[in-house]
Amino acid sequence: MLKNKTALITGSTSGIGLGIAKALAAQGANIVLNGFGDAETPQKEISALGAKVAYHGADMSKPAEIEAMMAFAAEKFGHVDILVNNAGIQHVARIEDFPVEKWDAIMAINLSSAFHATRLALPAMQKTNWGRIINVASVHGLVASAEKSAYVAAKHAVVGLTKVTALENATSGVTCNAICPGWVLTPLVQKQVDAKAAALGLSNDEAKKQLLKEKEPSLQFTTPEELGALAVFFCSPAGDNVRGVAWNMDGGWAAQ
Repeated sequence: MLKNKTALITGSTSGIGLGIAKALAAQGANIVLNGFGDAETPQKEISALGAKVAYHGADMSKPAEIEAMMAFAAEKFGHVDILVNNAGIQHVARIEDFPVEKWDAIMAINLSSAFHATRLALPAMQKTNWGRIINVASVHGLVASAEKSAYVAAKHAVVGLTKVTALENATSGVTCNAICPGWVLTPLVQKQVDAKAAALGLSNDEAKKQLLKEKEPSLQFTTPEELGALAVFFCSPAGDNVRGVAWNMDGGWAAQ
């Protein structure tokens, strides 16, 4: 379905980003990966699906590096047809104790990077009259949790950016939507599980169950594969008139 299309997914060397990259690769898209850590293994996993793959290690907190990454993608594959803004970091603390540098970093990576990548991707999408921008927000783009002020603020703002992008391109073939996952067992969430286990003297499995019980009525983690399938839907002809939605896949979290 996505043969000859190019998808750039930020923060895609593991977790949600890699799950979405694999799903788009399986549909025939060329893939540009981005992220820290091991880049070779995810590239091999994408190649095994028969897709062309490239990697750029842009620091998503730096606009100049984002520009370099977008130029790299264009040079490699022509232009970006599908942009998935997924890069994100987390820090947990009460507002009065929240380190200013952590606030700035979360805003830069979770919010500003989506703006910069979007503004750079839009001209080529508008020129061809086809594009998909998928912002990985969070259920925290719809509801709040204590001690996550920066993350919740940034993800709410990502949902707002999604709506504006969708409206500005509403009469074109360019759509923009947000995915709002609940708990997904990514390295970011595993850190919270580990912290809960240590603080309460629980086993890792018990800590996972308690984390789910607090927020997610289904008592199961959303998977990167499920989120990848939703991204594929947004890119399909069935998603042509889905515009500006914040689609929560959260096991009933926001329904409470």
